[in-house]
Amino acid sequence: MDNLSEALEKLKLASTDSATDSVESCLDCLLKALANNNTEASVKIQEMGVLPLLPNLLNPQSSCTPKVANVIAEVAKNEFMRSPCVEAGLIPPLIQLLNSTDQELLLQTGRALGNICYDSHSLQAQLINMGVIPTLVTLLGIHSHNTALTEMCLIAFGNLAELESSKEQFASTNIAEELVHLFQKQTEHEKKEMIFEVLAPLAENDVIKLQLVEAGLVECLLEVVAHTVDGEREEDIAQLKTASDLMVLLLLGDESMQKLFEGGKGSVFQRVLSWIPSHNHQLQLAGALAIANFARNDGNCIHMVDTGIVQKLLELLDRHVEEGNVTVQHAALSALRNLAIPVVNKSKMLSAGVADVVLKFLQSEMPPVQFKLLGTLRMLIDTQAEAADQLGTNVKLVERLVEWCEAKDHAGVMGESNRLLSALIRHSKSKEVVRTVIQGGGVKHLVTMATSEHMIMQNEALVALGLIAALDLVAAEKDFVGANLVSVLHKLLSDERSAPEIKYNSMILICAVMGSEPLHKEVQSLAFIDVVSKLRAHENKTVSHQASLTEQRLTAQS
Repeated sequence: MDNLSEALEKLKLASTDSATDSVESCLDCLLKALANNNTEASVKIQEMGVLPLLPNLLNPQSSCTPKVANVIAEVAKNEFMRSPCVEAGLIPPLIQLLNSTDQELLLQTGRALGNICYDSHSLQAQLINMGVIPTLVTLLGIHSHNTALTEMCLIAFGNLAELESSKEQFASTNIAEELVHLFQKQTEHEKKEMIFEVLAPLAENDVIKLQLVEAGLVECLLEVVAHTVDGEREEDIAQLKTASDLMVLLLLGDESMQKLFEGGKGSVFQRVLSWIPSHNHQLQLAGALAIANFARNDGNCIHMVDTGIVQKLLELLDRHVEEGNVTVQHAALSALRNLAIPVVNKSKMLSAGVADVVLKFLQSEMPPVQFKLLGTLRMLIDTQAEAADQLGTNVKLVERLVEWCEAKDHAGVMGESNRLLSALIRHSKSKEVVRTVIQGGGVKHLVTMATSEHMIMQNEALVALGLIAALDLVAAEKDFVGANLVSVLHKLLSDERSAPEIKYNSMILICAVMGSEPLHKEVQSLAFIDVVSKLRAHENKTVSHQASLTEQRLTAQS
């Protein structure tokens, strides 16, 4: 340590007259001390005030500069030294050095910046603002044959790509081409993994997604899948997962997805389709998720249903009723739900037996599967009276829906259960369905749904309750009273924030329940006529007209 103190003193003197030989020998001594005991040597460097001298030594023309950058890189391995490095003003001169052509200097400079900014989003953001990204991308292109420099760039990209502010800068460079080009040259698993770690965060940006597709990344990923699908080594399994996951991520961008779909004739789309019947769960999962992503517009959905994709998904789901891979079940149900959105697809999918296969998962205890199952059935029965009638009289389904309407730990499942319960009534308009829902204990949940914070759910509930009142008021009377329906309607009509359609459907429902003696009494006791008469002046003509009709009804029956 005495040698170190002596070297530090010499460095302080030498740095003023820039004597290269003496500076170099001091730096050698520092590097030796840091290699021997980094923490202790770093403390000594800080105590003796050497850090503020280093910016002047970061001279691009000096042969000592790579060693100065190396000293900074070693010192900045210690968390407690990073702030002093920043305070000593080391970042700006280090960034300037990235314009050098000296590969050793570039390597040590990259290490120094990486270590100083390690785990600090604010410092990394500072680097981005100082334009480090285009510089590093250029370096990668020039020095792609230098393994150490390439790795340094990849590590830097991996850290910077985590910041949202970096994406725009990356998108303005040719990073996609450089990374794809680099990936194509790699044979080692570790190197491919390093590139994957940069690609994943970058591919979250839609502009970069398209750039990666145009640069040929998809072909690289398909090649990885083909080489690893039958592999049993851990690295093969890891690469297969990473490549197929990244493929799905690229399909989340509308432009990149449409480019790969190519009207349903794209070779990439066809390859992805072949993953669904695979025996590999990871590929089945990726295939189903890819179909769900391709099924994001009506044209694609209609084409896929017409070309028999539904059957492939049903066969996949059938294989997983017993095997029970939750992620595959969830993905396949997501795909079916999306495919069921266009009106022309619904009857075709019902004829193909989609509802029957989906119902096999009714006993699932996994909320993600429950959620997608409910969404798929709701999409299928939309405007499909016969299917809504069939499912609405399925006692087991209705009982399960009522059970899930109470799943307070899973808001999504609870909301979808309520919506499906309402949809079964609204689309079937069937007395049998209404009776099944009443007997199953579903009415109280629909009344609660009418108080939802989401207007669409409020409206769906009110329309369903109106149909229940119109089709079988006698059977529903007790449940309406028990759920305080009249009180709920009074609140909805009195609330100025209620949307016009909510007020309209609430008044329709008030008129419908007047045929019940106990409900009629509740309507009278809550002075509904005062609330309704105010609504005659409502700016919405439909609401004001209905208010007049409702007032007449209330007056006539008072």
